[in-house]
Amino acid sequence: MTEKTIATGVVHTVPTDLKRELLANPDVLEKWNGLTPLARNEWICWTTIVKQPETRKNHIERLRAELLEGKRRPCCWPGCPHRRPKAKKWFKGM
Repeated sequence: MTEKTIATGVVHTVPTDLKRELLANPDVLEKWNGLTPLARNEWICWTTIVKQPETRKNHIERLRAELLEGKRRPCCWPGCPHRRPKAKKWFKGM
């Protein structure tokens, strides 16, 4: 049995729920590993920065669908506030 590798981001590590989704779908994992580390970082931050568990679940489902569509970054996202100081204005409490 071959162990599957999940590439990480620059600032963020891949959370468990996202790992499960990536490992469950080889096509999504292939697209994920083909992204740049900065793009993966944006997806991880976009997925984890939300407060509600249901929203996070929706983000993971959307991530899967959008990667399969060929998108490389989350749509309508000002960027990771942990990496882009100007993006912090969009996130209260950071």
